[in-house]
Amino acid sequence: MIVKINFSSVAIIASMLFATGCVSTKKFNSLQASYNNLQATNSQLTREGEQCKSNLDRATVQMSNLQERIRAEQEHVKSLQSALDKCLTSAGQGNVNVSKLVDEINSSNKYIQELISSKSKSDSLNMILTNNLTRSLSREEMRDVDVKVLKGVVYISLSDNMLYKSGSYEISDAAGSTLSKIAKIITDYKDYDVLIEGNTDNVPISKPNIRNNWDLSGLRASSVVQALQNNYGVDPKRLTAGGRGEFNPIASNDTPDGKTKNRRTEIIITPKLNQFMDLIEKAPEQNKGQ
Repeated sequence: MIVKINFSSVAIIASMLFATGCVSTKKFNSLQASYNNLQATNSQLTREGEQCKSNLDRATVQMSNLQERIRAEQEHVKSLQSALDKCLTSAGQGNVNVSKLVDEINSSNKYIQELISSKSKSDSLNMILTNNLTRSLSREEMRDVDVKVLKGVVYISLSDNMLYKSGSYEISDAAGSTLSKIAKIITDYKDYDVLIEGNTDNVPISKPNIRNNWDLSGLRASSVVQALQNNYGVDPKRLTAGGRGEFNPIASNDTPDGKTKNRRTEIIITPKLNQFMDLIEKAPEQNKGQ
């Protein structure tokens, strides 16, 4: 999701207020500085949001291609085996090259095993990562942290009560211990990319310089990214920040408990899929074009 902010109305109103003497020069300068900061933050979040969406779309397509390739290879093996059986049982099939069929079957079987092994390795690493993280967290921390694996992706959901100061995007002191443990896991598993995604409930935000829940969710995600980079040494090239506002709820906003669940920041850890694409691209020659 990309945050788009129109600052022109803010600038016009600020100028009018200053011109009519409604605010002091000091107050106007403060508003102008806040406006400039928000404009810079918006530009950064827009770029990061676009990259985030592109990465997730690419990962989804690559995983789908991998599954389809496995199914296609399995069907190809069945077809080759059937042809070989007919060759061996029918004298009329004497012109079929039995040796070539056997080679094709062996090649396809080996390729399937490579695909399955690569996917199994990724699944195993996800489980190890998850187990290492949950073991490192205390019982108190686990009340504010939910860790799960869905479709080959690790999701770490953090409550806003633990992460941020009330109604703010500033990281709280209490979050330091938890973020340091998550950062260590991220640093240990270097073959994973990390998306930080902010989410809110549907209650409108009412704070100076934060216009709506889009702003709040994006700023919170950016705060976590910068904490992981600046405080815990995570490579910023692996990090992406994005905000989804109130539009990605996991519970109903009709109850206080549902609102609490929706106010969260998710750290989404995804395996780099280059190795899967390399495997797909090096499919056995006889399978290409079929």
